Amino acid sequence: MIKLDSTDKKLLKLLQEDSNRTVKSLAEILGKTTTPIFERIKKLEKEGLIDGYAAKLNAKKLGLKQTVFIAITLQGHTRSFLEKFVSQINDFPEVVECHRISGTFDYLLKLVVKDIEAYETFIVSKLTLIPYLGSVQSFITLSTGKHTNELDLSVLN
Repeated sequence: MIKLDSTDKKLLKLLQEDSNRTVKSLAEILGKTTTPIFERIKKLEKEGLIDGYAAKLNAKKLGLKQTVFIAITLQGHTRSFLEKFVSQINDFPEVVECHRISGTFDYLLKLVVKDIEAYETFIVSKLTLIPYLGSVQSFITLSTGKHTNELDLSVLN
């Protein structure tokens, strides 16, 4: 594990809030000069702490108004079943997250689709065609109380 100092943590927090900030503005906020901040960012990227940068899109304004969580159980649990399942799920653009989980289900998927009809089409024309699929339980999102990608860095030593 990589040891982060307080400046690294503050820098990562600022980048999580708005990765579009310039190095100059980050340096000003942190009370540093641009060169050390630029070098810190490059170091954090090289060490894999920063996976990349992306715009956070507003799904609803884009017409993607329905979020659905799907809990899935597979018929088998061999490495081959698990790898094939994840490989097929990666081909479905509606699936924005796929988590292998413990408990009653094997996987939890998060879908973002246009509407409930698009969700039904996904189930009928894609998901149910996976041959080793066991049970499927869906959870339709009515509203979202919190949505963030920011990690709480205050818990780090």
